Amino acid sequence: MTGNRFRYGAWRDGPDPLAPPYDVRAAVDEVGERVLTGESLRDVLRDLVRRGPRQGRGLDELRDRARRLRREALRRGNLDGAVTRAQQLLDQALAAERDELRRRPDDDAARFAEAVLDNLPRSTSRAVQELRSYSWASDEARQLYQQILDGLRREVVEQRFAGMKQALANGDLSGVAEMVTDLNALLAKHARGEDTADAFREFMGKHGQFFPENPRNIEELIDSLARRAAAAERLMRSLSPQQQEELARLMDEALGDGPLRGQLAELTDNLRALRPQLNWGRGERMRGPDDLGYSDATAALGEIGDLDELLDQLGQEHPGATLDDVDVEAVERQLGRGAADDVRRLRELERELTRQGWVTRDAEGLTLSPKALRRLGRTALARVFDELAGKRRGQHDLRDAGAAGDLIGSSRRWEFGDEQPLDVVRTIGNAVRRGGLALPVRLKPEDFEVAETERRASAAVALCVDLSYSMYADGRWGPMKQTALALSHLVATQFPQDSLQIIGFGKYASELSQGQLAAIDPTAEKGTNLQHALHLAARHLRKHPGSEPVVLVVTDGEPTAHLEDGESYFWWPPLPETIRATVQEVDHLTRYGATLNFFMLGEDPGLQRFVGAVAARNGGRVFSPDAEELGRYVVDDYVRARRGRS
Repeated sequence: MTGNRFRYGAWRDGPDPLAPPYDVRAAVDEVGERVLTGESLRDVLRDLVRRGPRQGRGLDELRDRARRLRREALRRGNLDGAVTRAQQLLDQALAAERDELRRRPDDDAARFAEAVLDNLPRSTSRAVQELRSYSWASDEARQLYQQILDGLRREVVEQRFAGMKQALANGDLSGVAEMVTDLNALLAKHARGEDTADAFREFMGKHGQFFPENPRNIEELIDSLARRAAAAERLMRSLSPQQQEELARLMDEALGDGPLRGQLAELTDNLRALRPQLNWGRGERMRGPDDLGYSDATAALGEIGDLDELLDQLGQEHPGATLDDVDVEAVERQLGRGAADDVRRLRELERELTRQGWVTRDAEGLTLSPKALRRLGRTALARVFDELAGKRRGQHDLRDAGAAGDLIGSSRRWEFGDEQPLDVVRTIGNAVRRGGLALPVRLKPEDFEVAETERRASAAVALCVDLSYSMYADGRWGPMKQTALALSHLVATQFPQDSLQIIGFGKYASELSQGQLAAIDPTAEKGTNLQHALHLAARHLRKHPGSEPVVLVVTDGEPTAHLEDGESYFWWPPLPETIRATVQEVDHLTRYGATLNFFMLGEDPGLQRFVGAVAARNGGRVFSPDAEELGRYVVDDYVRARRGRS
């Protein structure tokens, strides 16, 4: 603000906080559109939360940000800084000591001390260990040597316990040792499954000053301590074997011969047993311009470990993963408030999809509910009828599509579930007689009458769809799904007296529900087992002996597989045995009175010869639509046949 002038710009920290929540129906429609184009249902549902719905940010973007932060952390510096710093301090101490000894030319003790310094091991940790009992002539050298031990001791203990700075100020480790002893006893009691609520409160009352993060229960205490301990273990695993040995010896020397060293080792074992899922043994290759000290190195590795855990949560790769698995507080801590708001919105979208009945969850993740499948089928059918209207093929006015019979001139009172058309004249007349000539005329449920019809014969319809990989490779997978879903919805809503069974066939054939069809993915398995599909179609027809039998086949290739003793045999070019077995099923259906209509996709000469021969043998028809027009042809053929059936 300058001189009471304001400048406004686009909101940059995440989604617009004033924007309305996600449109759940729009999200379902987005899923439906992509499924109808041939995409995998589970992939689309997964992408809905990973990429976010339209104009929203999803988990993938957050995951990319976490990866960038991880790469930056790996470039923060070199992990051997603790050893390097100890080496530098030792060199400075030895230089100061030699300067002091040179000022004593006639002192035999000084010459002996120089000999001791000249014969020190090249290893920093071993040199520090041998100098433990050395009598320093230089006060400066003694202080530098002590900095090696005090500094590393302080960093090691403070890294494990956040509130140790004050306790270590005077160099007295007795209070620390007592606290670690009590902590190990508390963790052992918890590991045995005993009730530790009172013991935890007693422990925090006695040693709470060491834990400024103020854990509310023992689980939070374990989480905090285990992450710190795991970071320390990862530091050791990230160093070369020589560096590991150097750092371990320096730490032992810094912690001294008291009980604390063994207690810390016991604490690490206890925490590893209680939180085995943490990355205890994973090393990292970090590079950077600076040498990181022990505390900085473990902090960087702890941050990388937290980012690894966050990346796993955002990946949603494990079976049964949900957005509830994502730690929103960790997202906000690592990626900021806007990212946490994104996760909350996506979580709310997933919950709303479930609460409103659009999706359900099974062992493999989210899938569309029957409610959503009905909406998907309605969308597919609307697309097909839009094409029918645009092509002006036949009369497809939906106003009388559900009449299911011819009008006979009489009417009756409407009852719930009636599918007959309304008798508008008698309905209005009932309302006028009930209410007089007052305007406007108000209708009540008891006024409605439906026109009685002569019931037409029902049909048993088997729709056999080719699921071979060529259907997917040639762009026919989406139109095939759309056609089957559209026909299924049409039969369910407009011709409920008909019985439709969708049968998918590849190497084997199987009966498919709407949900199974929507979720089915292509496989690279070879085989077009039309014989098995026609066998299942005949079984469906026989379940409805009073209905007119109709079989519709959608395929892009000639039969290349058949069943023998329950096993599928595939060969290309087709074996005579495959053709013979398929024709036998055609003959069975023909004798049963079923009509086979083929919808042939592509221009395979072998398929053309086969379907032509089958049509001549059965009396059915052959259509050769483009993939985009498949739904129009199939639904048009079904509606035409349905209207002509009596």
